[in-house]
Amino acid sequence: MSREAPNLAVLIDSDNAQAAVISDLLAEVAQVGTATVKRAYGDWTTPQLGSWKEVLNVHAIVPVQQFSYTSGKNATDSALIIDAMDLLHGGRVDGFCLVSSDSDFTRLATRIREQGLLVIGFGERKTPKAFVAACDRFLYTDILRRGSSAAGGRGDGRRTAADSGDEGAPPLKPFLCEAITAVTQDDGWAPLGMVGSLLQKNDPSFDARNYGFRKLSELVKGQSYLTVKEVPMSPGSQQMHLFVQVRGG
Repeated sequence: MSREAPNLAVLIDSDNAQAAVISDLLAEVAQVGTATVKRAYGDWTTPQLGSWKEVLNVHAIVPVQQFSYTSGKNATDSALIIDAMDLLHGGRVDGFCLVSSDSDFTRLATRIREQGLLVIGFGERKTPKAFVAACDRFLYTDILRRGSSAAGGRGDGRRTAADSGDEGAPPLKPFLCEAITAVTQDDGWAPLGMVGSLLQKNDPSFDARNYGFRKLSELVKGQSYLTVKEVPMSPGSQQMHLFVQVRGG
């Protein structure tokens, strides 16, 4: 994140998102920047969206009413996309958080990124890979509700269906080792920050919490095929730089 927190537009497709995850989702957004725009789109006259009322009030999310004019046509998606483009060209935000599991937003995400702005997606495991890949970062909403219970982790170096629900995701061990090798320096060690950045670029949905760990540092420490060392940021400092290498590499 830059020295000043980026202004973010959080646009929620209420037809394809759960009200129960919004509190944790906004807490995640706050770690990246400031949610200066918060809007939720849907037909608020329908009983299906009744669970959203309290969430909208508590988090000062603006409900955008969009009637379903024609059966089978998703007017909500169109309203969200139009608003997103207005915000994009208005120059008032530095990035977007798109909350949906709908592939219809794939082109919107790529268009925003073409303009040089950040795109973070939030959705369920069923989200199509095309939408996930179109974002700079994509978080599966189920990991946002696990909290500290994710600290234990497996540490066996394998991504299972229970870990990700994503059959197209690469196994963890070769995925990690490839990234570490790519950024390994002349001394044989790879800075963990650079490893994390490359993992995110290779797979926008990569997150240590998908594997039961709260942080990347905990994930790599839990893998038997990796060695991790800590180096003080300055003499006597309690803050550490973390470096990692593949055992025997």
